[in-house]
Amino acid sequence: MQRICIVATGGTIAGKGAAPGQTASYRAGELDIADLCAAVPGLDAEAHITVEQFASIDSKDADPDFWQALAVRLQAVLDDPDIDGVVLTHGTDTLEETAYYLHLTLKTTKPVVLTGAMRPATALSADGPINLLNAVTVAADPQAQGKGVLVAMNHAVFGAREAAKLDTLRPDAFGAPNTGPLGLVHDGRVAWLARPERVHTVGTRFTPATPLARVDILAAYPGFPIDAIQAARAAGARGLVWAGTGNSTAGQTVEAELACAAAAGLAVVRTSRVGRGMLIPAGSAPGQIWTDSLSPWKARILLMLSIGSHLSFADIQSVFASH
Repeated sequence: MQRICIVATGGTIAGKGAAPGQTASYRAGELDIADLCAAVPGLDAEAHITVEQFASIDSKDADPDFWQALAVRLQAVLDDPDIDGVVLTHGTDTLEETAYYLHLTLKTTKPVVLTGAMRPATALSADGPINLLNAVTVAADPQAQGKGVLVAMNHAVFGAREAAKLDTLRPDAFGAPNTGPLGLVHDGRVAWLARPERVHTVGTRFTPATPLARVDILAAYPGFPIDAIQAARAAGARGLVWAGTGNSTAGQTVEAELACAAAAGLAVVRTSRVGRGMLIPAGSAPGQIWTDSLSPWKARILLMLSIGSHLSFADIQSVFASH
């Protein structure tokens, strides 16, 4: 049997509500990891389990300092030869961002699987126990090795680059709009469908020690004020992610201001506020970096690490093309 360490950080999966019928009103991070494991009959049959309570927070408070501290601890756990994989419990609101940060910085081929819940542990039909069981099943599967950081939710397995929260309340909230799941998990078995194609974990130049530069996200809307771009620069942002309409489009005045920001040395990355699809670089954005399918939130993380690594403009372009 594989030796899996479950590291807990709080979130809805550890939440408590006032009544069983309350699925949207509760306090996150109230239960510890021993309570969560006790609610999963048969968990020990999937793997030899050890547990660790790293934090007890709502994931809206999972900021970049939290990412770095978590990555340092997880790297130490993964470097232990007595551990074969890690399951990380996490709140769903920012799970996709933590997963992608870890996907870019952890140096391991061992499975790392994030999971959470859309309903608190006290709710009728709480989804946390089955999600935790499935996450352990995935982490214990030898074929999960080398696939980078994974997300196991609602019987599906997603790659960290593509995983996204797509619904505010439903248990099937997570998906991968551009690629679909990497696998499906039911009754103790994982059916693998695909593997991540982009650079991750041991293939990146980033580590948990890589500094994270300030990068702001600005989203397009009719009448967007150009002084918002100027304010980001004045506040000390070293990079800017533009979540444009459609194919990362912007109005003429905004396009001109983004060009000025790029010419002044601000790293400007073009993404879309649309939740699905590929981008085609446009000639009207000189000196700017284009994603192909990264969400604005994940493009921000990749840019934070790239600037923190003191990469040149050409190197940042190369990173975005390969990651």
